[in-house]
Amino acid sequence: MLRYDVGLLDGFLTKGEFDSVKEEIAAASAMLREGSGRGNDYIGWRDLPAVFDKEEYQRIKDAAERIREQSGILLVIGIGGSYLGARAVLELLRGELHNEKTGLKVYFTGNSLSPDDIEDILAICDTADVSVNVISKSGTTTEPAVAFRIFRDYLIRRYGEEESRKRIYATTDRTGGTLRKLSEEHGYETFVIPGDVGGRFSVLSPVGLLPLAAAGIDTDALLEGAEEMRRLTAEDDSLANPSNRYAAVRNLMLRTGKSVEILSCFEPRFRMMGEWYKQLFGESEGKEHKGLFPSTCVFTADLHSMGQYCQDGSRIIFETLVRFSKVDSEMTVHHEEDDFDGLNYLEGKSIHEINNTAADATLSAHTDGGVPCSVIECSRLDEFNVGELIYFFERACAVSGYTLGVNPFDQKGVEAYKRNMFALLDKPGYEEDKKRLLKDK
Repeated sequence: MLRYDVGLLDGFLTKGEFDSVKEEIAAASAMLREGSGRGNDYIGWRDLPAVFDKEEYQRIKDAAERIREQSGILLVIGIGGSYLGARAVLELLRGELHNEKTGLKVYFTGNSLSPDDIEDILAICDTADVSVNVISKSGTTTEPAVAFRIFRDYLIRRYGEEESRKRIYATTDRTGGTLRKLSEEHGYETFVIPGDVGGRFSVLSPVGLLPLAAAGIDTDALLEGAEEMRRLTAEDDSLANPSNRYAAVRNLMLRTGKSVEILSCFEPRFRMMGEWYKQLFGESEGKEHKGLFPSTCVFTADLHSMGQYCQDGSRIIFETLVRFSKVDSEMTVHHEEDDFDGLNYLEGKSIHEINNTAADATLSAHTDGGVPCSVIECSRLDEFNVGELIYFFERACAVSGYTLGVNPFDQKGVEAYKRNMFALLDKPGYEEDKKRLLKDK
């Protein structure tokens, strides 16, 4: 069971400060619960673990099994929330080297415009049979659309029109958009991106569930964990609610002069989960010149680089550590007769125990150095606990955003680069924007 521990914040935040924000947090939590806040047409994620489409979920499981039977490689084409959540969960549960192990290899593409990246994945495709899951609500987002055009053409050339049709799975809008139309014309199996769920909140929808199920992740347990966290937090507007307490800490830290949150973990496989967290909070709260800057560190590696800044740098940061009480590996340090490296004092200790000790030592050092620290503790690293963690972050993000006074569910700032890019690439309809851009130069 997930716990959020603020014990180390004594000396940084007082009970009076928590009391001062509890009514604001309660109001923000109630807005989410009642659906009365800004962006309330995009809170479908709130109840998703309890009310997902059971029939579609069974189709997802069937398609996942079919993908494993027909292919050795699955390409997941998407950008932002269309790939980050699935990749984060997959790497957290299976490790960064999951494709070097047995079973279906899953590669993520369409999240950049790098030709080298596309060429690298094309080269890999020749080593096994390939299926594609393209994820886009509209079908016209530039990065995944370019990638899908290239990999769809590859499948047609390799397998022919009829066979390639059976290898393409589209996760898209229920009724509209270019990808929906193309899928209906060519007979691709489709899954629905819920219209009331934004991309960064979509990992527990078909967006994340299909690639994860295909990779062999226990998606039942993932959803069960999310549902347990939903059940525990849905009706509680107080600071006893762990997601509300985390939202309170984030807003109090901002008000006391902190501008950067570092989400840290002592598991290297947490790296992509950190990327998902950065999108979730950065895109949700970075508006109206407000919001904390979300950053991540993977310790102990980053203790030998960013650790210096954390310990002695500008006091603009606070730290939230995610830790897992139990992991699968029971590897221990063995005895060496000549003790050539001086490590016999660790004999018989598990690597996980040593890692946890490093975490405790780091928390103590950072706290003593003036960095406020709190801890999100999960009982073990498995699907159920990861589901809990995902829902905890999603709900905390919504409450934190409402407390900050922004709409956590839009992202108007993202559109600025797109409009400029379309104009400079001569997309029809953007002629005036191009004139403006060239004039500015």
